[in-house]
Amino acid sequence: MTNHLIQEKSPYLLQHAHNPVDWYPWGEEAFEKARRENKPILLSIGYSTCHWCHVMERESFESKRIAAILNRDFVCIKLDREERPEIDRLYMMAVQALTGQGGWPLNVFLTPKLEPFFGGTYFPPDSRWGRPGFAEVLGRVAEAWRTQGEQVRLSGGQLRKVLEEFAATAPGKVPIDAVSFEKALDELAAAYDEEWGGFSPAPKFPMPANLNLLLRLHASQKDARGLDMALGTLKAMARGGLYDHVGGGFHRYSTDEQWRVPHFEKMLYDNAQLAVCYLEAYQVTADESLAVVARGTLDYLLRELSRPDSAFLSAEDADSLPAGSGQDGRKTEGAFYLWTKEEILRLAGEDDGELFCLRYGAQPGGNALSDPQGEFGQRNVLYLGLDLEEAARERKLSVEEAARKIEAVRLKLLDARSARPRPDVDDLVVASWNGLAITAMAKGFQTLGERRYLDAAQAAARFLRRHLYDEKTATLQRRWRDGETRGPGVADDYSCLVQGLLDLYGSDFDPAWLDWAVVLTERQLLLFFDEAGGGFYMTAPDHDPRLLVRMKETQDNVEPAASSIAALNLLRLSRLLGREDFRKAAEKTLEGFAEQMADSPRSLPQMLVALDLLRARPQEIVIASRRGAPDTEALLARVRRRFLPHAVVLLADSDAGPDGRTARLPTLTAMRPVGGKAAAYVCSDFACRAPVTEPERLDELLG
Repeated sequence: MTNHLIQEKSPYLLQHAHNPVDWYPWGEEAFEKARRENKPILLSIGYSTCHWCHVMERESFESKRIAAILNRDFVCIKLDREERPEIDRLYMMAVQALTGQGGWPLNVFLTPKLEPFFGGTYFPPDSRWGRPGFAEVLGRVAEAWRTQGEQVRLSGGQLRKVLEEFAATAPGKVPIDAVSFEKALDELAAAYDEEWGGFSPAPKFPMPANLNLLLRLHASQKDARGLDMALGTLKAMARGGLYDHVGGGFHRYSTDEQWRVPHFEKMLYDNAQLAVCYLEAYQVTADESLAVVARGTLDYLLRELSRPDSAFLSAEDADSLPAGSGQDGRKTEGAFYLWTKEEILRLAGEDDGELFCLRYGAQPGGNALSDPQGEFGQRNVLYLGLDLEEAARERKLSVEEAARKIEAVRLKLLDARSARPRPDVDDLVVASWNGLAITAMAKGFQTLGERRYLDAAQAAARFLRRHLYDEKTATLQRRWRDGETRGPGVADDYSCLVQGLLDLYGSDFDPAWLDWAVVLTERQLLLFFDEAGGGFYMTAPDHDPRLLVRMKETQDNVEPAASSIAALNLLRLSRLLGREDFRKAAEKTLEGFAEQMADSPRSLPQMLVALDLLRARPQEIVIASRRGAPDTEALLARVRRRFLPHAVVLLADSDAGPDGRTARLPTLTAMRPVGGKAAAYVCSDFACRAPVTEPERLDELLG
């Protein structure tokens, strides 16, 4: 049994290609059918590693009973939100307006004109848990369409007007000066969980943009609250089961307030951003435990979500087959990650196994705080139950010996786990998420000094340029899979990739990355920038004529808004290149969102990061010497171990000659080595201190 999805490349769409539902991909064939047969459309949106998408497929879309209703009364469209984020965002906003909540799977009912009139997220097949059953919902919607069709169409048109009003933008009326960082700190402090970290009750999602802002406000405002909240959250997440203590990397979110029991899916965009947060917190504190988590996360990405000389893949599923279940078994959430205490003792031996179980909270009957369906049984989510010192004391060991034994057990568990049926990998290569990963790897190289991270960042950038970039038009495509490129790119793709290229340039100082970042930024301004209201639309004017509304993303969520990242990119480029046009575009963007930042700063933490850079004193640190020379690297290492969010770090490459040094970066005109040695120039407010050649003297200048 196959449907119209069978020719698609998206892993999510292919998962549904053998459903009895007569699915169509988003496109004119489905729309024309809806118009011709005068049927409403069910638009069902998800992605391949979405747990509740799997549940709804198994319960409803594989049901011949429900498929018969869908095929009779609706035209059914499946959409991968990773391929078409702009469609997902539009209809997510519609469902949130209708119901007050959103999420995936997203199921939206549309008129043949693609106007939404009803929707929701997960529906069970039959009514339970206070949720209406999907079969019942389908019956009511079909009946309303037959008997009250004109009213349904009218409500769809009204909701379309609401979306248009929401998307309408006007020039900002509040000056940037009215935005208060103090208010942003107060809002975050009011939401902060003093006991367990984070900024919401359960379920708790990592919010990297909040942590980015808090670390920068600690640096610029000298407010200890920012650092305390950032470190409290980072350490709590790393202690809990949200972090994979065996294989590294972070799961999607925590189902409880203690970050202990996760939803086990792993996303590239989460891990890339969180790795940067831990790296920056390590720069601030020199706390080695933060570096351990950052390294574990970066290594997870290299091991599981990348391929040699290639780009990064999108995600790992939450669900997998339990060990020994065979291919006919049913996939369950967390099966790959959970352990019985008996398994641990068998693999590690009694003594070392007991030590490991003390450290990671493993109990004979399982340790999940909440498991309403009993799926976890007697298995354990590993989390830091005891501090290392306490665990060592319990087993009468030195801390060093306990640490060695625990690490040896971890490696045994990692090896044993690799023999289990693995979760599926979503192998879409998405431009924006790869941009985030390039940033993570580049900063991992800068902070930890490990060349493999730089190699991975360079390989990903080369892959994107080869497969997702059109040199003739200077435009990006959205995604690549199995030899097929599909797009066009949205504003997020440009923003995140430019950010990654700037961070990559700051790692190897190859001017090709900077040149490409400039070309992409100029193209992004041409395609997406709102000259009147500031900020960036998600789509270009000619992106898809069937979209009801051309929208801007107006909040920084788990993924920051394109406008927020772009504002920061424009400011960085303006300071690197002296491009006043870039600075003006950044200021216009900040002005366009100033009223929102003033009224509700917590909704735009990454935009506030850009504002913080705009207000900061300009600082440049220039190393004048040969690229890659030992004395050059020694000076760079002293700079890179510090958290300097407002500094521009440049290399005046003495091997490049005068033209090579100054063609792109006029700041470097007068920067030369001193006495044949690499020299560091520290400049603030457009005035430079005398150059220094010794790393210790550079430390003194940096304070």
